[in-house]
Amino acid sequence: MLKHWPAINALRGFEAAARLGSFHRAAEELHLTQSAISQQIRQLEEQLQQPLFHRQGRSISLSDAGADLYATVDELLLNLAAGIHRLEQYRKPNQLIVNTSPALARHVLLPHLAVFRAEHSEIDVWLYTSDSVPDMASQEIDLCLRDELSEQAHCHYQALFSDALLPLRSAQAPSHTRLYGEGLYDWSRWHALGKTQPPTDCQGFNFSDPGVLLDAAAQGLGEALGSWLLSSTLREQGILHATGLAIPGSRWGYLVHQSSQGRWQTQAFCQWLEDLFSQLPPAPLGEHAR
Repeated sequence: MLKHWPAINALRGFEAAARLGSFHRAAEELHLTQSAISQQIRQLEEQLQQPLFHRQGRSISLSDAGADLYATVDELLLNLAAGIHRLEQYRKPNQLIVNTSPALARHVLLPHLAVFRAEHSEIDVWLYTSDSVPDMASQEIDLCLRDELSEQAHCHYQALFSDALLPLRSAQAPSHTRLYGEGLYDWSRWHALGKTQPPTDCQGFNFSDPGVLLDAAAQGLGEALGSWLLSSTLREQGILHATGLAIPGSRWGYLVHQSSQGRWQTQAFCQWLEDLFSQLPPAPLGEHAR
């Protein structure tokens, strides 16, 4: 490890000179004098203890060490520029950071976000998806929308929808082929509440993500125990249809950190969410849905 890293300005001067093949042109590009560029290069060579350029009069060419360093510095400066540019997203005045699960984002929010955008084009929604519930106190999140949320300190909780789980399949699905999920989406609870015997053959595909489970059912791989809410768009489009008893599922809601609760962007998105969920048909609990 170097005790002292090269100065960023020296690396910029070296990169420009190497790319342009001229100290003079590098100086023009960086709005410096040619002597300043020459001094930066000399200091860099002294620090690295080897020549980076072959000098012949006014012409220069990279040494082997210089060519090696140029490849590294070129990539470094590109990554640095991209990283600095990326920081612009953190200071957008009307940005709203919304955390949710990949399944809810894909199957519920994405089909309706164009409506929100049309109503609130001035709000930049950053949809941040994660498998686990975030810690609202330590992460920069304005709103968290998920199932099975619990209260968190300094946050407002709002319940939105009581879900149901029910068998779902496409018309192309092979008969008696099952798809298996995890947790609530496992078939054992459905059989227990419906007082039916599970099949003796439990072979089939297994999925950890309820959204991918629905995608598999939509593609005709088999019958899945899926969410009434998450499957709403696929059922409306006739891609999936229910084939049996609906049992209680998750309760969906949102958390808003108190520091974001008073922002008009947050209030607008919360109102839109509440309107969206209120328009959904209620889950047919205890019924054989069709």
